[in-house]
Amino acid sequence: MAEKIIVIGAGVIGASTALALKQDGHAVTLIDRDQPCAGASFGNAGAIVNGSCAPTAMPGILFDGLRMMTQSASPFSIHPAYLHRALPWLLRFVWQSRTSAVNHNAQYLHALSQHAVASWQQLVGTSDLSSLFRATGWLKVYESEKTFANSKKSRELLDKLGTPYELLNAAQIRDLEPNLAPIFARGLYQQDSLSISNPERLVRGLIDQLLERGGVYKQFSVDQIKVTDHGIQLNGLSGMLNADKIVIAAGAWSRPLASQLGDHIPLDTERGYHLMLPQSNQGLLSRPVLNEESSFVLCPMETGLRITAQVEFAGLDIAPNYNKIRSLLPAAQRMLPKLDIQQDSEWMGFRPSLPDSLPVLGFSSQSNNAIYAFGHQHLGMTLAAISAQVITDLVANREPLIEISAYRSSRFITRRKS
Repeated sequence: MAEKIIVIGAGVIGASTALALKQDGHAVTLIDRDQPCAGASFGNAGAIVNGSCAPTAMPGILFDGLRMMTQSASPFSIHPAYLHRALPWLLRFVWQSRTSAVNHNAQYLHALSQHAVASWQQLVGTSDLSSLFRATGWLKVYESEKTFANSKKSRELLDKLGTPYELLNAAQIRDLEPNLAPIFARGLYQQDSLSISNPERLVRGLIDQLLERGGVYKQFSVDQIKVTDHGIQLNGLSGMLNADKIVIAAGAWSRPLASQLGDHIPLDTERGYHLMLPQSNQGLLSRPVLNEESSFVLCPMETGLRITAQVEFAGLDIAPNYNKIRSLLPAAQRMLPKLDIQQDSEWMGFRPSLPDSLPVLGFSSQSNNAIYAFGHQHLGMTLAAISAQVITDLVANREPLIEISAYRSSRFITRRKS
């Protein structure tokens, strides 16, 4: 039965979900407080890592984090003014680094991500958007044997869950990426992964397809969500919207919206940064490459070469600090000697993150007319299309492709007291 559905959030999750719902025959309105693709979807590495399964909280993360906080070039930082806000989340995060939790979280990350490529192919079909996807694979490189040894647990998870990969030696790395400096002794290559040449153009293209099919896009900031006898009412400064169902896919801004529905979900934001380097770097790399030694990714884009890095806890309001990512430019040039490190632009965005690295997918505890699709952390591009498929099945009362109990808000929920 066709329903009137409002999707809140015009990043890659919301745009994918809105298009999938429209393809399924519903009347869909996509809304956002800002312009489309203004958040984390704009500035990511553009990787679709098929079969990704290693959660962020791995065994030993507490000691790794404490060590990194003492290093000036660390990829991890907490703004002093935000420490008291981040501490409850961080305690939950450390608790998720227990071996039993890691194995559970890895299993359910893989349950989603093993369908990443196929679900994207299904969503975009043979449309013009398919040209934005490149069959490049996903490459990690290691300078030292120590850093490679530290990845053992992640590789064991890949093996356990059946994610294919190849281990490369120095010569094989150079065969794949001849412009890399000959400093990397080891590599890990996931050949069946994809990369996106322009994430912003992809998200805007998804919205264009939604509009072409009769969907609607509105810039609308939601202040209040009310469950009514007939569905859901959204109130904001610019008016009121009504729907049979809503999907909350507002990324880092989803927590207060879910709270209005009685679901208090421990969502925080890991701020990430990127620098865009000139188009003169075109052709230096064929795929995104993760430098495991310094924890940054070099990503070839149609607009130039992007360097993405950092996990910073500082909330939604504190001003960005680009000093750390700029400090990585010498390491990037050491990695790619022909790299032109002249900076074209800089960006900071908010990754919506949960302590167990799993997104929230499923109905609100209060109403089956409200559905959640947020918290995809570092895997928004990877998991967008499969998440859209899950939400579309739930709306249609179909059994989703995967069992979704591990992603429900009830794994965190505490009820608001009367």
